[in-house]
Order: sequence, then structure tokens, then C-alpha cells
Amino acid sequence: MNCLFIDLVVEYLQVADCHTREFTDQKRLEMSVTEFVEQWTNKDSIEESVLYLKDWHFVKEYPDYTAYQTPPLFSDDWLNVYLDNYQMHEDRDSFQKYDQISCSDYRFVYMGGKGSWTPLHADVFRSYSWSANVCGKKRWIFLPPPQSHLVYDRYMKNCVYDIFEEVNETKFPGFKKTTWLECIQEPGEIIFVPSGWHHQVYNLEDTISINHNWLNAYNLSWVWDLLWKDYKDTEESIEDIRDICDDFEAICQRNLAANTGMNLNDFFLFMSRFSLGNMVLLQSYSDKHKNLNSCSSALAQNLLLNLSTIRKIMMMMISAGGVTAEEVYLDLRETLEDPQFLRFVRDMGRTYAMIHMEEEDQFLSSKELLQKLSGLAGPNMQICSPKDLVEMINHHNTFFSQIYFI
Repeated sequence: MNCLFIDLVVEYLQVADCHTREFTDQKRLEMSVTEFVEQWTNKDSIEESVLYLKDWHFVKEYPDYTAYQTPPLFSDDWLNVYLDNYQMHEDRDSFQKYDQISCSDYRFVYMGGKGSWTPLHADVFRSYSWSANVCGKKRWIFLPPPQSHLVYDRYMKNCVYDIFEEVNETKFPGFKKTTWLECIQEPGEIIFVPSGWHHQVYNLEDTISINHNWLNAYNLSWVWDLLWKDYKDTEESIEDIRDICDDFEAICQRNLAANTGMNLNDFFLFMSRFSLGNMVLLQSYSDKHKNLNSCSSALAQNLLLNLSTIRKIMMMMISAGGVTAEEVYLDLRETLEDPQFLRFVRDMGRTYAMIHMEEEDQFLSSKELLQKLSGLAGPNMQICSPKDLVEMINHHNTFFSQIYFI
């Protein structure tokens, strides 16, 4: 580990000062990993602050250093396989800051001394998360989702910061009704946090941990619910400038991306690419095995479940009227010929082959894929709205409906 730090002097990260609150979170300081470690290990330091290095994108920053492998149980990870191949925001000029700091991936290293902690929160996008202790002990305090409203103010805007400090009963009238679950995480143990569980975490010893956030078909509805709620909150917060804005919707989407980590247009493109990737995998898998019965395999059922789930979420998006920007679309021909998309599909295929312990299939050529999938997006070969994506999935699943009920 010490040898690795020699090469990290110039990497500047956001480090939390656990003793200082700033707005709704802990104050952030900027320092290199080397500076952080020196302060952490300096036993003669008289600093009163307890520092906690959080959200270090170690995997993304050092792709050639294989520090660990994700446990198979947590490997159906749509979020990180997507971000390994695409930026979350298409408008890179507007969102460059957020791409670099918070949206490059959601795999982190946490390092903190005894007494460092994380305030009460539910995870980004209401994703799943897992946390593995490399060394040290953590104390976890959990609140089940049915009680989440009890830790917010009456407007459901502000959350309790620290459950162990005096909580204002006027501002948070439901807090005294909460019932908490608690556990101690030992070195070498992994904690799984389901979607929507608020939690507060303390390091009982000097601790290093690996943390992932991820999403897949089983918690996608949580992601959509949060995204739509945050969109409506964003819209409401700037309603007073609607009449004087040239493009009120664009401002809403920009603010939503800044506050939540993605906006509705990002989500739509994410779902469109992921749907097309699942279709490519399923088509290639079916062609390799040369018979429809092969599509009743666990791998094929997983891919079909993915498509079915995305279809349901797109139906919700249609009902909500979520995507209105005309420039948001996916061109089928360009996508299937794009090396970036093909790398994305290979990563997906490698993941699902590993999960289901099957051999990784060879993909059809771009020309073959275009021939087989050309009818899915209509005569314009474009997916321009959630409605287009639903129709594409419906068309695709007609072929497979005889062997797997969607």
C-alpha cells in the first residue's frame, strides 16, 4: 500500500471534515491522498478535525491496478458497466464538472480514522450499495424505508443530519417514532444496503473500505421514483422564472443533473442503450445456439427480464411526460456501428456470462445485427422518445414470446 501512495501525490480529492457541518453535509477539504495519509498517520498532530476520505474513484483512476473483483452476487451492475463506456451527460460542456467529480463511476474507496463518520442519508439514485471492510470496524445504523418520512421535515425536503444530536421536534415531528436497526461490521465482512434504506455509519477503528453503488432490473423503479420526484422539486423551485426563460425545460434538466447526478434525458439514453445492448446479446445468443429452447436459459431469461423492466419504467415515463427535448434520440444504425457501443455490449455479455456460468458468446457483426434488428426502431431507425423505446421492446419480444412470457 505504501508503494502505491508514492504515485498519488498529485491526485486531489474531496476529504470530509467530520467535525464541521456545511449546509446538509460535512465540510469538504481538498487534498492529495498522500497529504491525507500523512495527517491520518501523524500521531503528534494536534488537529481537532477528524478527516474522512470518501468517494475516491480508485477503480476509474487506476484501471490497470486490479485491487479486487466484484463479488458475483453484486455483479449485475447496470450503472458502472454503463459509465465505464459512456459519460452520464451528453452535454459535456455544461456538465463537465459533474462528470469528473461525481458521475465517472460509483465504485469508491473510503479511508478514515477512528471517529470518522457519515451523516444520515439514503444512497445516490436510491441504488443498492455494498461495502467491504478491508480493515477496521464500522457501526451501521439503519432505518427501514416505510419509516423514511419520519426523518424528513413536514415538506419532505430536509433530512435529519445526525440521529444522535438533539433533533428539533418542531422541524422533524415524526423522528421520535423511528425504530432503528444496528450492526457492527468486522474486518473482511461485506454489508449490503437495499434501496431506500437510510443509514448512518461510524468508524470504530481506523478503517479502509471498498464501496459500490449499483442498480439493475430489481431496483430500477426506485431510481425512476427518485428521479421524477427530484425533477418535480426542481421544477417547483424555479417556477417563478418560467415566464422569463428562453428554455425553462433545459434549466430544469441542468439543475436536476447537478443535484441528482443524472437528468431525465440522461436516464432515457441510458435505458435506450441498455435495451439495445440486451437485444444484441439475446439475438447473438439465440443465433449461436440455433434453437429457441436455448432462450429459456437463465442468461436469456435475465436479458428478457431486463427488457421487460425497462418497458415498465418507460410506460411510467410516458405517463409522466418526462422527456420533451427534441434532440434526445438514439440512432440505431449509428449505434450498432459504433465501437464504443460494441465495447459496452461486450462488457455486458462478459458480466452475464460470468453470473450465469456460461461461455461468453461471440457477437454478430454490425452488418448482421443491422439486418436482424433494422425493423425494431421503425422506418426512421431512431429512438426519439420513451414511446419509441416501448414499441421497439414490444416488437423485439414478439419474436421471443413463445418461449418466455413477458
